[in-house]
Parts: sequence; structure tokens; C-alpha cells
Amino acid sequence: MALVGDALGHVALPGMGLALLLGLNVSLGAFLFLLMGILFIWLFEIRTSLPTEALVGIVFVASLAIGFLIVPEPELLEALFGDISGVSFELASASVVFSVLIFLAVKRIYPKMVLAGISGDLAKSEGISIKKYNFIYLLSIAAIVAIGVKIIGALLVGALLIVPAAAARNLSRNLREYYLGSILLGAAAAFLGILLFKFTGFPAGPLIILVSTVFFLISLVFKR
Repeated sequence: MALVGDALGHVALPGMGLALLLGLNVSLGAFLFLLMGILFIWLFEIRTSLPTEALVGIVFVASLAIGFLIVPEPELLEALFGDISGVSFELASASVVFSVLIFLAVKRIYPKMVLAGISGDLAKSEGISIKKYNFIYLLSIAAIVAIGVKIIGALLVGALLIVPAAAARNLSRNLREYYLGSILLGAAAAFLGILLFKFTGFPAGPLIILVSTVFFLISLVFKR
């Protein structure tokens, strides 16, 4: 499920390219294209028996190809790796508000998503609409990716979803510790990566991912 976020990060690339060409906000362009991408994935899932991961992969590679064709070459590195210097206080504040709202939405559907992941048949017997909650889940991931692309770019945003979750899995004993650990480790990696950016001048995106990777390596020592 975390790998879906990585693929959706690349789906954002064409939207970022169009936003750069038109002089619009990159996160807005990314979210609009992500919204279109998940609608395609959702419709394909209804029309076929293919798993969500396979459909995300199809939309991902098509979007990646389109993105490389339309992203202006001077801005290609910014689109792929992000540029935190272009993040205003207003955008940062809006990102915090949206992140809290997304967290509350995901927390509400989390038990149903867990049950659907364990057994689709059991979830259906409990009256849970798996397709509906898959769509909400994809929409939440799309929103998080749209927020993150400005800072760490389309190429690395998925890693911020995957690596803290993997580290939290090593340190947790139950699902509650798992998702809270993922949030805390992701936030800590972002904070330390931005701090290192201030001191070193290196791009914040790769630094955030490297800090996340260090957390993962440390988690191997304390694995439960």
C-alpha cells in the first residue's frame, strides 16, 4: 500500500510540468493531475479484475512518459527533486492544515482498510464497500503526494511514505504503534532534513530521504 504512494508521486509529474509552463502553483497542478489519475485507476478497477497495484503501475508509467515530454528542461530537476526555497509561509501553513485533515480522514477509515486488507470477503460480509474505501485511500495519498512534491519532488516523495513506515514496522508491536510511529518518524525526518539543508545548502529532498534511511537502519538494531 505504501508503494502506491511512490507510483502516484510519478503520476504528479505531468501536472507539475503543466503548472511550470503556465506559471501556476506546482502543488495545485500535481493534485489536479493526481485526481485525474486516481479516477482512471478507480474506473479501471471497476471495469477489470486487476489489483489496484497493477492499475497504479499502468497509470504511473504512462504519466511518467507524458511528464518527461512536457516538463521544461530547466525546471526538470526541481520537478524531480523539489525546491524547498520556493515554499512560502502561506503554502507551509496550508500544508499543515491539509495534512491534519487527511490524517483525521484516514484515521476514520483505517479499521475498515485493515479489515479489507486481511480479508476482502470478511469486509464485504460486514457491509464494507472496498472500492469506496480504496478510492478514499487513493485520494488521501494523492493529497499527501501533492503537498510533498514541492519540497522533495516527484521522484522522492514516495520514499517519504515507504521508509518511515518500514522503520516503524520494525519498532512497533501493534497497529496503533505502527501508524503513530510512521507519522512521528516521517515528521522527524522532514524536520532534520530541512535543518541539514539550512546548514549544508544541499537540496532538502534527498537529505530528508537519507535521514529516513538512517532511521530505518537504526530501527534494525532495536527491531521488535
